[in-house]
Amino acid sequence: MRSRIRSLAAILTGSFILVGGGAISAPHASAQPPVEAAADDFYMPPAPLPQGAPGMVMRAEPSGLVLSGPGQPGIVPAMSTRMMYLSSDTHGAPTAVVGTYLQPTLPWTGPGERPLVAYGVGTQGQGDQCAPSKLLPQPVQYQPPLDVIAEYDVMALYSLLSRGMAVVVTDYHGLGTPEVHDYLNRKAQAYAVLDSARAALQLPGTGLGSGSPVMLYGYSQGGMASAGAAELQPSYAPDLNVRGAYIGGPVVDPEYFIGYNDGQASIGPAVAFILNGIAADYPDTRPVLDAELNDAGKALLNDGLGKCAIAVSVSNQQRQTSQLTTSGQPLTTVISQNPVLKQAFDEQRVGAGTPAVPVLISSARNDEGAPFPPIRDMAAGWCGSGVPVQLEANAEIPTIAGVVGTHDLAFFPSLAASQAWMTDRLADQPAPTNCAMLP
Repeated sequence: MRSRIRSLAAILTGSFILVGGGAISAPHASAQPPVEAAADDFYMPPAPLPQGAPGMVMRAEPSGLVLSGPGQPGIVPAMSTRMMYLSSDTHGAPTAVVGTYLQPTLPWTGPGERPLVAYGVGTQGQGDQCAPSKLLPQPVQYQPPLDVIAEYDVMALYSLLSRGMAVVVTDYHGLGTPEVHDYLNRKAQAYAVLDSARAALQLPGTGLGSGSPVMLYGYSQGGMASAGAAELQPSYAPDLNVRGAYIGGPVVDPEYFIGYNDGQASIGPAVAFILNGIAADYPDTRPVLDAELNDAGKALLNDGLGKCAIAVSVSNQQRQTSQLTTSGQPLTTVISQNPVLKQAFDEQRVGAGTPAVPVLISSARNDEGAPFPPIRDMAAGWCGSGVPVQLEANAEIPTIAGVVGTHDLAFFPSLAASQAWMTDRLADQPAPTNCAMLP
């Protein structure tokens, strides 16, 4: 995730061209009728929130697309609808989340009926302008002086749509909407992914139904979201016909992640986004953080609240987390010594649950951002619970730091492999597993 937090967006999207987008009709009435909303007001949830089940669509409207594959003429084979749907926050309370449904125009030629891919994007930031639903309709956006914003998951989205797979992309909790985006929150982002699938299945005219096959998919922050969704789906969304989960380069343990990357250039935005989310979700941590963070630490958190990841990285110099605390101790020491902070961080660790579907986990052994050891531990734990796990640990990518790092490069080999794996799961082929000899 480290260099992915920085300027990969500009590099990837530089090879994409501007195209038009289409739309499908608005969703049908459910427990409450969808609300027509002006574009500027779309991200403001109704108050109070309507009564309904998680995934209920509250409003929907056509949206454009700025997507085209590198070297490919014409538009991306999809039409786009933006929607606001009910979901749950980390404590299970109702909340509003925005997502984008992408209806492919190409036929699905794989086995069975057309699948829906519930897609979790990588790190965006914490400013409302960073929401994927705001980035998909436009080219690279520049906000002076340093904020470069682009949706860098477009390559994977294009690949999925080109296969005829329907895709729904969640903004996650708090991106675009008034609440704080709780970055790397295990439950909130998992719920947002699962409820985005529920919402997309309600849209009319898509050819999808309540029993349509669903695949969970994500890399980096999206990998953690997909992993959390796979664990929580049996209890939270048993109604979804989930057939498998692709989990790429996931952050498994945010506390471990902070310690692993301490002193690296990307730790500034990551710390800001994580701690802002912790403070928003767990109010009893606020006085603790106020006492433990020095002026530099507090300034970093304030800077992160309104910006995307690249801007926070550029505007904050590389530093150790010990430079952000009043005690001069690393942030992980501060967390481990404070029961309130420790409990909040422990709740974000993925791996304690048990997915009910096969999983494919992809990671680079020497990933400089999302560390491999906790990924392997998660895989081993799932294997011990009887989950068919295939852990692909890429040892061929060298350790690279800079604008593009190992974490970014590991994303590309997994694209084709992950989609072939999904097609096999949709065909009910026996799921491969290397649990007996994990890397």
